Amino acid sequence: MTEQHSPAAEYRIEELAHRSGTTVRTIRAYQDRGLLPKPERRGRANVYADAHLARLRQISDLLDRGYTLASIKDLLEAWDAGRGLSGVLGLVAEIDGPWTDEESGRISREELNAAFGGSPDEAAVADAVELGVLEPVPGSTEEFLVPSPQELAVAAELHSAGVPLPAISGHLRELRVQVEHIASRFLDFTTEHVFHQYLDHPPSDAEAEEAADLVRRLRPLAQQTVDAELARAMRTLASRYLRHQLHSEPPERHAAAEQVALPAATVQSVRDLVGPAGVAAFVAAATEREVSARRMDSLVTHADRTGPIGPAAG
Repeated sequence: MTEQHSPAAEYRIEELAHRSGTTVRTIRAYQDRGLLPKPERRGRANVYADAHLARLRQISDLLDRGYTLASIKDLLEAWDAGRGLSGVLGLVAEIDGPWTDEESGRISREELNAAFGGSPDEAAVADAVELGVLEPVPGSTEEFLVPSPQELAVAAELHSAGVPLPAISGHLRELRVQVEHIASRFLDFTTEHVFHQYLDHPPSDAEAEEAADLVRRLRPLAQQTVDAELARAMRTLASRYLRHQLHSEPPERHAAAEQVALPAATVQSVRDLVGPAGVAAFVAAATEREVSARRMDSLVTHADRTGPIGPAAG
């Protein structure tokens, strides 16, 4: 019995574009860049095969993962030379994987309203969706995906403490810019000292697997470092802020003190004596001492006029 083989699929460029989810113009651009093999020429028509479709899907996948066309070309050339892509794609999967143990959740509009005071606020919901705190569930208007339940819980707790929702959104936007700067600096740091050896050439499967293992080991370090430094900074700054609030003088006293102008010669003499950094402290201490001395003189003068302070003599 003779085994029957299915004929190899063949596509015109329009059909290839449709099946790959791209455009005719993009396919031709990939050919010009050397990313896609030339089609077979039959008379006046170009014929593409399943290999072209598979290559287009690979390119699309790598673009979705953040690769540039130049780096994709290097990877595909390495693959065509027999070096494989499994290690590199494993590294990409490791980097694209979750960077937290927190699991996403879902919340209904009713639950959302209850968590934020009981009244619906469409403007606040739209703001949360724009920020990615909430994600609409396809096909539903009454349920949302919650990428970070912890973040949503923090917002609900701040709101219950009296913080307006627009202020919470504004704070998150500001915080996100600062955190992204920290993440960028951590990536620059680890790239310079750890990953540079893998990035100056298309890595082999073994090198890519080694880099993926390093990503797994270093993944928690950024969050652990930020957690520790945030705790230290909050402890230091909160204590300093509380002391300032407890010991600060009324604004009118500060304003009165700031309006006093000392002679330039006096300021220069103090500067020569204690240095520029000590001028304010020296002037304040000298002023307090003078005030205390005058208060003592006033008490003594009062005693001279009224008699000794203490029990009257019998």
